Parts: sequence; structure tokens; C-alpha cells
Amino acid sequence: QVQLVESGGGLVQVGGSLRLSCAASGTGFSINDMAWYRQAPGKQRELVATIASSYRTNYADSVKGRFTISRDNAKNTVSLQMDSLKPEDTAVYYCHALVVRGSLSLQYSYWGQGTQVTVSA
Repeated sequence: QVQLVESGGGLVQVGGSLRLSCAASGTGFSINDMAWYRQAPGKQRELVATIASSYRTNYADSVKGRFTISRDNAKNTVSLQMDSLKPEDTAVYYCHALVVRGSLSLQYSYWGQGTQVTVSA
């Protein structure tokens, strides 16, 4: 099995910064794409940013220029640096990974437990 554990959420004022981290643990796996999603109260979960194993990145328009996704393939971690935070960034943030494991090298989808980010005005 593979587990994703997130850390780094919290309360921050408008214009402030937070850094989220997510670490994948387990044995006998490799990771393809990693991503951060978020879900605000009463809204659907939305994609924030993705990063491929090649380090190619993609961002939602709402966070471009403010958020930076990065990963360490050797440590199986992904991070999200969030700057210039706005109240509308308030949400539960989820780490996601596409993991290859098993004798057939099948790809599986894994989610972290979520971490709350609250931006106060």
C-alpha cells in the first residue's frame, strides 16, 4: 500500500504565504503525476496544480503567478508554495498521486487526507 501524508496547512492573513508538503510512503512503487486539489465549503473539488515526473507543471488560472508546485522524486514528495494568498484560497487542500506498483505495473490513484488552509481578511 501507499500512503500520502500532508502537512503545512493553517491560518494566514490576506497576502501571506503558506507551504504545503505531501510525502508518499510505502514500498515497491513509483510515482507519475502528482497534484494538489482543493475543496471549499459547498463547492466541488478543483485542480490547483499538477507536476509530472518530468517536472512539467500546470496551474489553474486562479493561482498562476502566486502558487508554485515542486517535487522531489528521490524523496517521493510534492510541495505547494502559496504566496499572495486571498480569502478565496480558503479550502481543504488535497495531495494526489498516480502511483505505479505491483507485478503488472498498474497505475493507481491515491489521495491524502487533506489539510485546511484558511485565509483571513
